[in-house]
Amino acid sequence: MVYFSYMSRLPLSVLDLAMTTTADSTSSALDNALKLAIHADALGFKRFWVAEHHNMKTVASTNPAVLIAHIATNTNRIRLGSGGVMLPNHAPLVIAEQFALLEALHPNRIDLGIGRAPGTDQYTATALRRTTGNRDVQDFPNNLIDLMGFLGDIRTEKGTWNYLSATPVATSYPDIYLLGSSNFSAELAGMLGLPFVFANHFDTGGTLQAVEIYRSHFKPSIMLEEPFTIVTASVIVSETRDQAEWESGPGRIRKYGMRTGKRAPLISPAEAADHPDLPAAKAMSTNAIIGTPVEVKGALEALAEATCASELMISTSTFNVETRLKTLDLLSEVWNDDSTDKKDLNTRSIQETLI
Repeated sequence: MVYFSYMSRLPLSVLDLAMTTTADSTSSALDNALKLAIHADALGFKRFWVAEHHNMKTVASTNPAVLIAHIATNTNRIRLGSGGVMLPNHAPLVIAEQFALLEALHPNRIDLGIGRAPGTDQYTATALRRTTGNRDVQDFPNNLIDLMGFLGDIRTEKGTWNYLSATPVATSYPDIYLLGSSNFSAELAGMLGLPFVFANHFDTGGTLQAVEIYRSHFKPSIMLEEPFTIVTASVIVSETRDQAEWESGPGRIRKYGMRTGKRAPLISPAEAADHPDLPAAKAMSTNAIIGTPVEVKGALEALAEATCASELMISTSTFNVETRLKTLDLLSEVWNDDSTDKKDLNTRSIQETLI
């Protein structure tokens, strides 16, 4: 396989949920995730992360470690990770052992992104944790420190790592990232000196405030000397803006359904165009970046400038895997090309969608 030269500009990475559609089974959704990862690897994207979600018809990615192992054996260079593992659903030692094993199998290619949200509804979260109440979330900072200690990042003199160890015994460790869509995670990441990943693609606002809180609370650690921020973005790129808008219909309907309790697999663009909820879905405010390669490049540059991001991570929610592959193709073609005309974008309007 021929590889493109590694992206010399601000690094771009990919987040994928192994989305199911009305035309896909779970198996084909997972196969599409693999196709996307292989393509991102060949194009020079820095990372490919998969998420943890449960009891959702729209998402086939339930166990990041298993899916990462599958993708790792079929890719060569790209870093692979979780975006993320929802730690309150698991014992820290279990996650430490899973990712110690992945790191042993694929040294220096594994990222462990950790989240605090359940990744599901509260009923399912209770079934996963086998506990009631909110104790696992309340204990999140302590559980995170335990997990870090199991994987070689020891912050206190005494801890569970003094009498337990994640096996196999590591010769290298996965990189740990703290994910979040709130100021709590931003502050905690800063205090612990961890890289911070903000879920800007959630479309819930607060991006600028969170990244500023992270930087203002940042304390250098043995893992990181300076703040390192990854900002995610929903992105669809096509040859024309009209085509990109057409391809965005299924994702708009899905996001509207998530906010109104109507979760369902992705429908086709044709079905989305005739869907009764489409006007309401389009009326929702969004920071999704949809358009031609030059337009999307300019918008991503504005996002990076507004957030002082160290890296951007794109998520593409479309009906066909071919359109996801096309987004990666078209974006990679223009990202390193300084000869492309920059779109005259209003940076202020970009910032307003992030507040």
